[in-house]
Amino acid sequence: METEIEITRMDEILMGHPQILISGNKINPENLGNKLPEILFITSFPPRECGIATYSKDLIKALNNKFDHTFKITICPVESETEKYTYKKEIKYLLNADVSASYVHLAEQVNNNAAIRMIVIQHEFGFFHKNQEDFSRLLDTFTKPIIIVFHTVLPHPNEVLKARIQHISDTVNSIIVMTNSSATILMNDYDIRSEKIAIIPHGTHLVQHEEKEFLKKKYNLSGKKVLSTFGLLNSGKSIETTLEALPAIVEKNPNVLFLIIGKTHPSIVKREGEKYREMLEAKVMELNLQQHVQFINRFMPLPELLQYLQLTDIYLFTSKDPNQAVSGTFSYAISSGCPIISTPIPHAKEVLKNEAGIIIDFENPYQLTEAVNKLLKDEVLRKNISSNGLHKMASTAWENTAIAHAILFQKIGYGEISLHYNMPVINLDHIKKLTTDFGVIQFSKINQPDIDSGYTLDDNARALIAFCQHYKLRKKESDLKYINIYFNFIRHCLQADGYFLNYVDEKKAFTEQNNSSNLADSNGRAIWGLGYLISISSILPDQLAADAELTFHIALKNVNNIHSTRAMAFAIKGLYYYTIKNESIQNKTLINGLASRLVQMYRHEADNEWHWFESYLTYANSILSEAMLCAWLATGEPIYNETAKLSFDFLLSKTFVNNQIKVISNKTWLHKGKESIAIVNGGEQPIDVAYTIMALSKFYDAFKTEDYLQKMEASFNWFLGNNHLHQVIYNPCTGGCYDGLEENYVNLNQGAESTISYLIARLTVENKFKQAKGTPVRWNKQLQLE
Repeated sequence: METEIEITRMDEILMGHPQILISGNKINPENLGNKLPEILFITSFPPRECGIATYSKDLIKALNNKFDHTFKITICPVESETEKYTYKKEIKYLLNADVSASYVHLAEQVNNNAAIRMIVIQHEFGFFHKNQEDFSRLLDTFTKPIIIVFHTVLPHPNEVLKARIQHISDTVNSIIVMTNSSATILMNDYDIRSEKIAIIPHGTHLVQHEEKEFLKKKYNLSGKKVLSTFGLLNSGKSIETTLEALPAIVEKNPNVLFLIIGKTHPSIVKREGEKYREMLEAKVMELNLQQHVQFINRFMPLPELLQYLQLTDIYLFTSKDPNQAVSGTFSYAISSGCPIISTPIPHAKEVLKNEAGIIIDFENPYQLTEAVNKLLKDEVLRKNISSNGLHKMASTAWENTAIAHAILFQKIGYGEISLHYNMPVINLDHIKKLTTDFGVIQFSKINQPDIDSGYTLDDNARALIAFCQHYKLRKKESDLKYINIYFNFIRHCLQADGYFLNYVDEKKAFTEQNNSSNLADSNGRAIWGLGYLISISSILPDQLAADAELTFHIALKNVNNIHSTRAMAFAIKGLYYYTIKNESIQNKTLINGLASRLVQMYRHEADNEWHWFESYLTYANSILSEAMLCAWLATGEPIYNETAKLSFDFLLSKTFVNNQIKVISNKTWLHKGKESIAIVNGGEQPIDVAYTIMALSKFYDAFKTEDYLQKMEASFNWFLGNNHLHQVIYNPCTGGCYDGLEENYVNLNQGAESTISYLIARLTVENKFKQAKGTPVRWNKQLQLE
């Protein structure tokens, strides 16, 4: 009878652990003073060449990138008598797994170091097979919390193995496995309690997703249909299965090339030399496949490897080990967008469900031939499998795996670890990639601009604001090119009657959608963008500043005809920013007119329980409160101040729980009198988080309330993983921002709205903390890099 799966999955690890990320929240564990708590990783590590060494390097890099002001990671490499290495950095700890005294010495070192608060052990049976008893005693001797990561979980153990794993379970605080299958085996075959087990999938790399044909040309593979496999060669990979399938594949696809990427595993070379590779080379000759097989006999650097995977048309994973719990090579291939054909290892059976790949039997070249030929003749199917795989693996990005580990550390650390996210450096690559000489393209498929989606005034107005912010902070002349592009797009959309159109196709023509859509918000955003541009006119070229003034005044011809709630708010913001540079009685009159309408709306709807302008909370809510604050700052009218403060504090009470932001979902909105209805997860948009950050910044300026500053940081951390899925919304690899946070997944498309929203939020937070002279120390390094 199978045990019901109630193990701690990655998402369950993360539940109930909101990150309260407040400047000055110090960590002061006993005997540590102001030092960060230290976490010791016992693992194989480069320059050793093995899967676990690579895994640990990637995981530790991701943890340091996100949390190096939360804890310090120290490495204790695992070696043997036959495998000893020189490391790039000084190593304080070392475990020679073949020598009993090394276990005793390590235990003494670790137990006597008060800075070490936790131990993480990457476990593979081959590491400790000569000294199982010494390893067990080491676990017994350690006086610190222990997390062990099982890279292999063998089913149907004999009594000796079962007792050994049960002993490990009894001595550690948590066991990490990477698949549901491994967790089920631990519970059913080893009687391990479910609460001891955490599932954190093998991490994968975020990639740029470059054009396949461009990469093929770069590596002299143009015109080829590329099959590939990679990893340290050994007989368990069963690459001969592919070689036996190739003749029938080549018969139908004569342009096929099979790449075998990777050198022979060093341990195999020591035992038997290049016996396996030589057998493969002989088989290539025997089958007359010399023109269709290429060996790349080296340990390939990661950037180059990821490009080879991206140019691959089909990735082949032919392991013949049914007990191989997980494969890093398999994971990397899927996250690089490869359609994959795999043998049924547990990892593959979990990941390749729902048309995310094709599974074949072990050592079956006939099935492999059929699957490859099927995919090669069906490009649409390949693209669908690639897309399904990418979305399936998105949650396993190393950034997300790091978050899952960090929160498990927090859980195991008995209150000694409080998580602090690092701020990413600014990366303008994706927004520039989306921008043509005409404007910023509206949508993106993953991170590839979708020119068929055309352009919008909305996105270009927002992009203008973002690049004005960047120029104001950085004074980079290259920003002016983009400021001019976005400004000229706004002028292109301005009609003779003073109104703006919003939708423009890829041929620069206005679309029919302009006739069927309410364009009030778009007009308001244009006024906001123009006003913000004019507010920095003192650092702009004279002609650009003059053109902006002229365009702004034309746009104001119809401002009194705006009655849409958010459109009025956007217009107020534009008028406010204009008055920063140019005091104007006329503009203050316009602000009063618009703000008075919002006050009337507020008075009509507000009561003791509902302090808002409408009977519902929908999108861009914080814009309304911020606009009222701007109206007060521009005119000094007390009622605007009162309305701004009451409405904004009400909004914050509905969108913050335990210092974690949860903006109003576009699935349900929030209706007056129905607040008690359970709020669903998902439907959260980056633009609403960005608007909240902008409003918090403005309210902090006005009232110097520390809570606003703290909520700014908590809101920004939503992009970095402090959300209900605990997954990154900002992609630091591309510089793009994902389009939305749903209940169970992140929308991986990186369109203009979300990417610009992140950039606005990032610049607003940096500017505010610099002004407040309270930049968190963990952010200083990132700011200095730019």
